[in-house]
Amino acid sequence: MNKKTTEPESAPGNQPAVSEELTGLFREDRIEYMLARGAELAREKEKVEKIIKETEDLKGLDPVKAAALLQVEDQEMLDLMLKTARKIKETIYGKRLVLFAPLYFDNICDNSCLYCSFRRENEKVERRKLSQNEIRDEVEALIEKGHKRLLVLTGEREEEDLTYLLEGIRTAYDTETEEGEIRRINVEIAPLSAEGFAELNELGIGTYTCFQETYHRPTYEKLHPSGPKSDYDWRLAVMDRAIEGGIDDYGIGALFGLYDYRFEVISLLLHADYLQDKYGVGPHTISVPRLNMAAGAPLQEPPAPVSDFQFKKLVAVLRLAVPYTGIILSTREEESLRDQLFRHGVSQISAGSRTSPGGYEEARQRDEKKEQFSLHDTRPMAEIIYELAEKNYLPSFCTACYRRGRTGEDFMELARPGKIQKYCKPNAMMTFKEYLEDFADDELQKLGENCLEHHLNEIKGDDPDLAGNVKQRLNKIGRKKRDLYL
Repeated sequence: MNKKTTEPESAPGNQPAVSEELTGLFREDRIEYMLARGAELAREKEKVEKIIKETEDLKGLDPVKAAALLQVEDQEMLDLMLKTARKIKETIYGKRLVLFAPLYFDNICDNSCLYCSFRRENEKVERRKLSQNEIRDEVEALIEKGHKRLLVLTGEREEEDLTYLLEGIRTAYDTETEEGEIRRINVEIAPLSAEGFAELNELGIGTYTCFQETYHRPTYEKLHPSGPKSDYDWRLAVMDRAIEGGIDDYGIGALFGLYDYRFEVISLLLHADYLQDKYGVGPHTISVPRLNMAAGAPLQEPPAPVSDFQFKKLVAVLRLAVPYTGIILSTREEESLRDQLFRHGVSQISAGSRTSPGGYEEARQRDEKKEQFSLHDTRPMAEIIYELAEKNYLPSFCTACYRRGRTGEDFMELARPGKIQKYCKPNAMMTFKEYLEDFADDELQKLGENCLEHHLNEIKGDDPDLAGNVKQRLNKIGRKKRDLYL
């Protein structure tokens, strides 16, 4: 069955594709008012300290208090925000970092986004749509590096055959090698109709992600002059349709650098609150990509540059304001900044990434003309894992929540009070043990075993019975048993 990724501007029944309740949230005057009120609070150090202290109860922040923190320019206060963000992250998720790889099925696109190399008019990019055999080759290459979680991406077209995407996901799930298989596929594709999402949901995907790019409507319209993505409202209401189609695990995001980062953060918080209030489920993830140069894109400099100070601040504010969500950081960022943010709020990262179709199977030397955007952290996954384990952070390939049905409201009931960690930490340890047994060299294996012992001792201090259960499972993995989880 063919399904378009885009639909007419009116939903079935001649109802508006997006409600005034939703569009009204992001009125410029409304958000500017919140930022102005936040600026008044930010003038007094004591009030800022009080706001930061309040977040330790894991209840989050309202937009005005978040706006106050976004306007802090003092290094001492930023350090306090980062310290608190780290404490909150470790209270909820522990010292673990989920690793995944993006997998592009194609780079064919009918949009004209001014900042993207996949844009229709760009002749510098070699267009490619992977065959099912090529998708299988890519997945095999990723499995052989130790990956268990993928994020599937495609370009966006006016007339899209959803059958190709669904078949590609099935191919990826069905691919197995001696080293293992992919256990969970998340999806970041163009907005679908509710019917399209229902078909996608039947495949057992993990999280569906879609970025608004910028919530500032005039900027959005300027930067997306034509193509299906030019419809701001259709994209804005994507999660409403996803939820209607049965998707209960979703992620939102903005591309920082297109407009004032403070406006975008407040908009993300408003969007998260809207979805939580309306459907009882907030976003599982919030992504924070920062605009990078893209070959052949007219826009080569960010219209609203975000400094490293501001970027660290916005990550900290998101962690304080939406403590339960996973914050995703891509390889767009430099190694040193990524390493800092691993500790202060970020909970999921891409590793060893390629942003062109066929990039994993091709020669190791990246051809940047094929990439969607430039990458700054080009370390192999094994190197990232080594550096995490060296600091006693757990690299995690866990997919247990998806497979146990801990998604949607069930996940939120555990994540909000910090109870999800009793699953996250043991499951991270088991997937890391698998990686050490199947992919690590002697040096990394020794370091990794020390990291596992450190975390096992921590569990033993809090819950001896759980520690015994985890140790037993780790021993089974050492005896070649695989895919164990709580």
